[in-house]
Amino acid sequence: MAAAFAGVGLSYPVKLSQTSNHPRRRRSPLIIRINALSSSVVEESKKTYTLKKSEEAFNSAKELMPGGVNSPVRAFKSVGGQPIVIDSVKGSRMWDIDGNEYIDYVGSWGPAIIGHADDEVLAALAETMKKGTSFGAPCLLENVLAEMVISAVPSIEMVRFVNSGTEACMGVLRLARAFTGREKIIKFEGCYHGHADPFLVKAGSGVATLGLPDSPGVPKAATLETLTSPYNSISTVENLFESNKGEIAAVILEPVVGNAGFIPPTLDFLHALRKITQDNGSLLIFDEVMTGFRISYGGAQEYFGITPDLTTLGKIIGGGLPVGAYGGRREIMEMVAPAGPMYQAGTLSGNPLAMTAGIHTLKRLQEPGTYDYLNKITGELIQGILDAGKKSGHAISGGYINGMFGFFFTEGPVYNFDDAKKSDTAKFAKFYRGMLEQGVYLAPSQFEAGFTSLAHSPEDIQQTISAAEKVLQTL
Repeated sequence: MAAAFAGVGLSYPVKLSQTSNHPRRRRSPLIIRINALSSSVVEESKKTYTLKKSEEAFNSAKELMPGGVNSPVRAFKSVGGQPIVIDSVKGSRMWDIDGNEYIDYVGSWGPAIIGHADDEVLAALAETMKKGTSFGAPCLLENVLAEMVISAVPSIEMVRFVNSGTEACMGVLRLARAFTGREKIIKFEGCYHGHADPFLVKAGSGVATLGLPDSPGVPKAATLETLTSPYNSISTVENLFESNKGEIAAVILEPVVGNAGFIPPTLDFLHALRKITQDNGSLLIFDEVMTGFRISYGGAQEYFGITPDLTTLGKIIGGGLPVGAYGGRREIMEMVAPAGPMYQAGTLSGNPLAMTAGIHTLKRLQEPGTYDYLNKITGELIQGILDAGKKSGHAISGGYINGMFGFFFTEGPVYNFDDAKKSDTAKFAKFYRGMLEQGVYLAPSQFEAGFTSLAHSPEDIQQTISAAEKVLQTL
């Protein structure tokens, strides 16, 4: 079978288990109890849906932090309504401080692929904390996670751990420029590579949510060497190389866009990028902060069979703790200090807690049937939402690859950010708020991908589809 892209016109082969058996999941009594709740109890909780405590807490937060949040999309600017303040998470579920329960498809923006607060990960963290939370010196756990990453990701022969995806992309950009001796880079409209100055050009995601073309405070000089192209448009890339001969250090992209909504690449596009960078002595960089270990164990590069020169990672490799990484061919990575002259450092890089959580998360992902299961439930979820939308008379399109999905309120196909921006964002906002009241937590922006996890049960998926059917009929 194949991962489907309804309204996108793309399909890639994915092995899909013919059995509905769930890969081994250690589920706490709490989760078992939650899944055993009767529909009458669920309906009763919906009748009393309130965000009074969240509203009070958020109003206080706005006096303490800019916009009341520490990352802009959390403020619900693009969907309106009251942002929810979370109290706890477990498995596929989350609870706000008003006691409302949600099936979560954000997963802390990607890291929670085995489910929130996994018992084994928590136990391992508890043991590690007995030895200390940060050393500021080498620890054996760094070796273990590095070996796991190198063995999994085709392009990585050496890796450097950092503390966030943004930091990873900052480091990899400096490295690409140092290695090639060139300064210009090509990025794609709608692709987000963190909030470093050179990348805040047509960056999608949170920038799109705020309606800003880029960010004030970014000097013109910082983005002067950043060239942009529509995603999935190789002709534009060819023109950029032609007009900037011998000057382009690297091409960087999300191999599956997640920060402009879910937008997959065409295989021809990826192959062409690999060829044109090789032909021109430039580096190809896959930003796999989101796709790494999510759409396959070896990331998008394993899934599509395209090996870049450099790769950035984050999210899943920290198991829910702050982490990032960049890696690639040995000859390139040996430019990084102290092996080479390109400087980059970090106080908490490779800290034992993030390494521990990452190690135990990746161990779980190695178990047989993991990605078959993610493919199965995500396919059922997105097909159910698309069917419900069309049945209710809405223009809707979308797709998925294993544990990553998305949909747009537009007929499609959606090949790039301009296509995505044709979506009915007002309708999405109404849909979003309706789904919250039905106990389903999606990313609060039309321009963000969604994520499933091994903790999501078939019952979770059916409950979500039922909620979508109900809400879509009211729009």
